[in-house]
Amino acid sequence: MQDKPNFVLVPDPEPEAPASEDHASEAHVPEVPALAPASLLTWLRDLAAPLTALLPGAWQQALPAVTPTRPRLIFGFDATASREPAWETARKVTDSLFRALPGELDVALAVHGGSLLHTFTEFTSNPATLRDRAAAIRCISGRTQLLPILSRALASPGVRVVTYIGDVFEESAARGRKLADAMGARGIRLIVLHDVADWLARRDAEQFQDLARRTGGCVLPFDANAPDRLRELLAAVAVYAVGGTALLEQKRADLPGAALLLRHLGRDD
Repeated sequence: MQDKPNFVLVPDPEPEAPASEDHASEAHVPEVPALAPASLLTWLRDLAAPLTALLPGAWQQALPAVTPTRPRLIFGFDATASREPAWETARKVTDSLFRALPGELDVALAVHGGSLLHTFTEFTSNPATLRDRAAAIRCISGRTQLLPILSRALASPGVRVVTYIGDVFEESAARGRKLADAMGARGIRLIVLHDVADWLARRDAEQFQDLARRTGGCVLPFDANAPDRLRELLAAVAVYAVGGTALLEQKRADLPGAALLLRHLGRDD
């Protein structure tokens, strides 16, 4: 069997500066931005818009849609040096993201370590694919990189939820608020599973709460010693990504994590 690479360097997309009015009339050949495939398709369609307007209706209808057919979830993880026990637990329960609603959700794995967002997989509805990629990842010391994950969420059409397992926050709080506000405006929820096994992590609880609240999401407890509880929470998060709180309410009776997630979302009526 051919070995799979552990890491793929992923750039953190920054917002493009607006074009100067002084150069508005100059000819300009746009550069292809470093975006996810669906975002690149959006860019190409926008570029071709003046031409497609001249095409017959049948040709316009034949152009591919830019919105994914299934909702998307990003499963983010802090895989810095101290996180090996938590990562070992988390990677064993990734299948629970798919089991609650088989074939109805696409998931991408986003992992940072060594001060880089080194892994951002393709979106997939195949649990085996995600499981294989997760198995190849090892924890590396470095600073946290949650914000690049949030940037990628904004650049990926169809993303409804970002789930992030971590303990500390070591990035720009101001930029974090800006990204979280943008996610909230787009309806992308941040759900943090906060690991406070190390008492130093408790100092960042308020920071995670603020970011999640700005998106309309929430912070949930994470316990590396309770994999069954993590399975239940991830299954509930998957249902939420597909059908929101309404579907969570419908699944409450047979989905153990639904009540806890609804309570933290402030929807436990």
